[in-house]
Amino acid sequence: MPGKLVIKPAETAAERKAYIHFMWEVYKGDPYWVPPLISERIEFLDPEKHPFHQHAKVRYFTAQRDGKIVGTIAGIINYNHNAYWDDKVGFFGLFEVLKDEEAAHALLAAAADFVRSEGMDTLRGPMNFSTNEECGLLVDGWNGTPVAMLTYNPPYYADFIESAGFVKAHDLYAYLTDLSHVKPDGTGFNPKVLRVAEKVRKRLEGITFRPINMRDFNNEARLFKEVYNQAWSKNWGFVPLTEAELAHEIKALKPIIDPPTVVFVEKDGKAIGASLPLPDVNQALHRAYPRPGVPDWWSLAKMMYWWKVRKCVTTLRAFAGGFLEEYRGSGLVAILALEDLRVAVQRGYTHAEFSWVLESNIPMRQTAANFMGQQYRTYRIYDKPVVG
Repeated sequence: MPGKLVIKPAETAAERKAYIHFMWEVYKGDPYWVPPLISERIEFLDPEKHPFHQHAKVRYFTAQRDGKIVGTIAGIINYNHNAYWDDKVGFFGLFEVLKDEEAAHALLAAAADFVRSEGMDTLRGPMNFSTNEECGLLVDGWNGTPVAMLTYNPPYYADFIESAGFVKAHDLYAYLTDLSHVKPDGTGFNPKVLRVAEKVRKRLEGITFRPINMRDFNNEARLFKEVYNQAWSKNWGFVPLTEAELAHEIKALKPIIDPPTVVFVEKDGKAIGASLPLPDVNQALHRAYPRPGVPDWWSLAKMMYWWKVRKCVTTLRAFAGGFLEEYRGSGLVAILALEDLRVAVQRGYTHAEFSWVLESNIPMRQTAANFMGQQYRTYRIYDKPVVG
């Protein structure tokens, strides 16, 4: 018989470390899971170190039997989200659990109790911690390792969440494009897309494209933030990046971006659009396989070896970007995608992933399809009322 189930908060640094280490129990033997660097997760959960906590309240809980962790969850109040959308939504995230439905339901109830106590009327998730980080539950597409900064989970999580009374709020899609037959000049893409792109170029005067200037990286990052916050302002679930979050993102992303693939679109010298693709470093991290008891510096060295020496990173993820509102629907999205994918081919990438794309974002879904993107993974965000 299993031991009595107990839900306990994880508040101390030691408790948070055990909370993190539990993931290796869930995914033991899973060929696709990509373990994180432990030091990165420790910083992520630390309210003194990660800037998300400056505008949020987060509580961590563990489910335990006989003193052993069998599940984890975080209850999250994102004050910036609620101020931006004028609602009362709390979130759950960092949800990991063994095949133990009782534990799963108890963890979700603990998160619901927490957000209810803070005046929220809805519990939404999973979010780790918001749409600016990792979000969504993988509900379709257990066909390989997750791409960088996307989630992964066992299939049974959806059953546990849905049996606890949660319903779909929104789906996020990932599209995979095979670039192996595309030439650097764009030959191999849909000829119709190439013709439309050429017409748009001729119609819109004063439009130029340029790669990121790494010598002025901090200012370029702020420029991207301005475009990003405006471009995404009306998208479901969006929360503007703060200055502190931007600084944190700069530190995290600068070492892994491939500069020629990061493109700004300008009109008369003003940035009107941008794209920020990311090399899928998970392909290297999976081979390095960080784990408790192994120093992160060694895992990082192994990751760099697989990435830079063995050249195992062959996928580029269309991670973030967009255009100012007045330029949407102008055809520039297709031109920017074409520019990025041409550079990707020149840089030796054989695949590109458009992700994630909101199910309600029909223009972006069509763009992905126009560039031979095959919808191959679905991530789901759930809601459940916590009052009434």
